[in-house]
Amino acid sequence: MTRTLLVTGFGPFPRVPVNPSAELAGRIASDPRLRRALGIPPRLLILRTAYAAIPAMLEPALCEGPDAVLMIGVAARASRVRVETRAVNRASQLFPDASGRAAGRLTLDRDGPAIRRSRAAARVLVALRRGGLAAISSRDAGRYLCNASYYRALAEPCPVVFLHIPPLPASGRRRALDLWTRAGVEAALALCQGTGTSSVRRSIESR
Repeated sequence: MTRTLLVTGFGPFPRVPVNPSAELAGRIASDPRLRRALGIPPRLLILRTAYAAIPAMLEPALCEGPDAVLMIGVAARASRVRVETRAVNRASQLFPDASGRAAGRLTLDRDGPAIRRSRAAARVLVALRRGGLAAISSRDAGRYLCNASYYRALAEPCPVVFLHIPPLPASGRRRALDLWTRAGVEAALALCQGTGTSSVRRSIESR
């Protein structure tokens, strides 16, 4: 069955001139195993690290009606890949985005719930660990663009998960990206296929 997957990453922002989430998102979206499993290539979207990118870039992509959304961002203080289980209807006005603009208000959506939760986080965490990552679950996506974009995407009826990755190590950069990509493909399959992921994966590995 053909399934449409939206994979998002972020561009640079202050103190992070090269955002590894963009590179990882691109590697996952272009993986041939994932393309064969889904039937069509995933849609890749690299968001500007600005609040204006949510209505200008993310919302039009969500309006295309993807079957699943895999979002990736970098957490400067993280030591392991984190699966964010929820996003909150809060923003910080202390940290401006890459355009120099801070959040206009403390609430992202005046009419939205206080918390939106991912229904797929648990199975994605299992998939990442199966792919070789010592990933962990997290309940705090921050108060910056990662949380804001995740909160918006979780309003959609499809499964959505946000992965926070740590900064790439100074040495072993390629090795880390290769591992994250392999595990990320497993996560994407779990997100799209649910309980059918294992049979899809066996089919791919037998080719």
